[in-house]
Parts: sequence; structure tokens; C-alpha cells
Amino acid sequence: EEKLNLDDSQWEDIHVVTGALKMFFRELPEPLFPYCFFEQFVEAIKIPDNATRIKSIRNLVKKLPRPNYDTMKILFEHLQKIAAKESVNLMSTQSLGIVFGPTLLRPEKETGNMAVHMLYQNQIVELMLSEYSKIFG
Repeated sequence: EEKLNLDDSQWEDIHVVTGALKMFFRELPEPLFPYCFFEQFVEAIKIPDNATRIKSIRNLVKKLPRPNYDTMKILFEHLQKIAAKESVNLMSTQSLGIVFGPTLLRPEKETGNMAVHMLYQNQIVELMLSEYSKIFG
């Protein structure tokens, strides 16, 4: 409820804003992609056929709790706009997947598959950004 003056010089560094956004999502009691959905999203991203993979991700997104879905839709819409300006900000869908994947989507208990999970986390976010209209449209 605090009023922020975004013209204040402390907000000029985009890394401050991005860091705050990532910290917000990281400190939620449960990730934006709820723990119980983690394995389902991982299995969906492994589907070899692109159309089937997109459909599976879309179906999972539709099953999310309404607050998660609404937040995700707004966040991914914003991240898609960032990716659209990749030539200026150097943030491609792949880069955004690397930055936001592990923050938004993680298993409840870390196992020895951490590196493999990170790859899938990144790919899920990247797919959702590149296919935003098919997933949220």
C-alpha cells in the first residue's frame, strides 16, 4: 500500500526493479506454478510434438488456481513485451526463461536432478512466452 515515486532515481537501474520482482516471486509461500503442478509441467515440456506440447501446457495453465492464473497471465504478457524489444534490451525469450524459470517453477524438494530441472524450468517459461497467445488466448 506504500506509494512509490517511480521517477525517483533509485528506480533508474532496471536491475533493482527486476530484482525486486524476482524476490517477490521467490519469497511466496509457494511458487507461481504450484508445487503439485511441477512434475506435470516437466512432463508436458518433454512432449516431442510441438502442437501437443503447447496444448498440454495450455491445459495445465487452465487448471491453475485463479489467482495463480491471473498473475501468470499478466506477468507473461509483460515479459512478452520485454522479449519483443530484445534488440534494445538483449532479453530474448530464452534469456527470460533462464532468469525467471527457476523463480516461478520449482520442485517442493530439491533432488539430484537440479541441473535437469533447471533446463526444463527455462524451457517451460520460454515456451509460454513464445506461445503466449496460444496458451493464454
